[in-house]
Amino acid sequence: MRSILLHVALILFSSSAFAQQTANKSDREQWFMDLGFGMFIHWSMDSQVGAVISHSMVGADDVYLQKFIHELPKTFNPKKFDPDEWAVLAKLAGMKYVVFTTKHHSGFCMWDTKTTAFNVMNTAYGRDVTREIFDAFRKHDIAIGIYFSPDDLHYFYENNLPVTRAQNPLKTPIGDKGMMDLNKIQLKELLTNYGKIDMIFFDGYPADLKEFVWSIDPEIIVTRGQMETPEQELPNQPLPGPWEACFTMGTDWQYKPTNDPHKSGTEIINMLIETRAKGGNLLLNVGPKPNGEIQIEQEALLREVALWNLANSEAIHNARSWKITQADEFWFTQSNDGKSIFVFVPGGDNWKYGARKELLIKNIKGNKNTRVSILGYGSEILEYRKDTDAKVYVDALPNGLKVSALNGHRFYTNNKWPNPIVLKIENAEYQK
Repeated sequence: MRSILLHVALILFSSSAFAQQTANKSDREQWFMDLGFGMFIHWSMDSQVGAVISHSMVGADDVYLQKFIHELPKTFNPKKFDPDEWAVLAKLAGMKYVVFTTKHHSGFCMWDTKTTAFNVMNTAYGRDVTREIFDAFRKHDIAIGIYFSPDDLHYFYENNLPVTRAQNPLKTPIGDKGMMDLNKIQLKELLTNYGKIDMIFFDGYPADLKEFVWSIDPEIIVTRGQMETPEQELPNQPLPGPWEACFTMGTDWQYKPTNDPHKSGTEIINMLIETRAKGGNLLLNVGPKPNGEIQIEQEALLREVALWNLANSEAIHNARSWKITQADEFWFTQSNDGKSIFVFVPGGDNWKYGARKELLIKNIKGNKNTRVSILGYGSEILEYRKDTDAKVYVDALPNGLKVSALNGHRFYTNNKWPNPIVLKIENAEYQK
């Protein structure tokens, strides 16, 4: 490995040669905030055994590490891998960007790297899946992000160091020049050989790697390492500036074939609404199977989100948090131009198909020009019911905006669509 690094190091420019950019560009941050919703993909060769990605190496004995490093790559062969299907599913669900685990903590590289033999080209599959993923998602106008771990457990193993992460602070990229050099060579490969990379997620202390990637492309958005990226929980209040919430659909990031209960579609949609109401982006994870397919449970959930997105995307993308995030049963966002307020109203048993509901939205002040519509529904026809008044009625009251509307979205044959309905309110303003 040392000889490979020395050879590749010839193409690495010195860290002293680049100017110090210390933050994301503000216009790029605004662009990132407009995206709103992204697909996280955790996938590596240890998905074959359904293990937590990479972490099973920490504390393992030498027999386990030998098998992990030398045997698992030989059987990784995702014959059903179709990145175009992944991209179409993401696009339908309303996801505007993708973040793929090019290198997780194990050090296994999912691209054709010249820095180590521990990479996807030396598997039974033998193809550059990173390039194929990026090409497919770009084709569907989805922005490209890379997940990159500065920690490298394979590097520790190869250099006869303890295979550990946080337990030994000296054995991190900031404390090991060899590992830092390796990271920079790998990042240069990813940022110069794979087309435009829009964002990077550093899972681990990035040291000066942020400045290094900005020296290659100042437009790159650094998410983790530069902004708040809470995992598996949402903040109680909006956070200043851009931020990104990272969630799994089940209990793990990589494919977990057993013992993995999943969230419901309604929980995921509500999570997306709350994230956007608080001004953040939601990065929702999929863990593809070792054969290359997205597991059916996660595909099904994304298709439920896709149906909701088909009606309601306007309230999620190019939107910001409003004066308040939540009041009573409602969540709020507003359009970037401030002309529209979006009100998310619980559906399901709270507002059944064909039912008229009267809502008092206390924090909205209306006037004679206020207009209210239901996203995705024309409020003119209710299927199979004659002479039904489906119009929306609006009354500006001193204590708020009174809206009377009918839920006419017929998304399921049994009319039991459980997910929120979105009101678009124009020509209105906030009131305390």
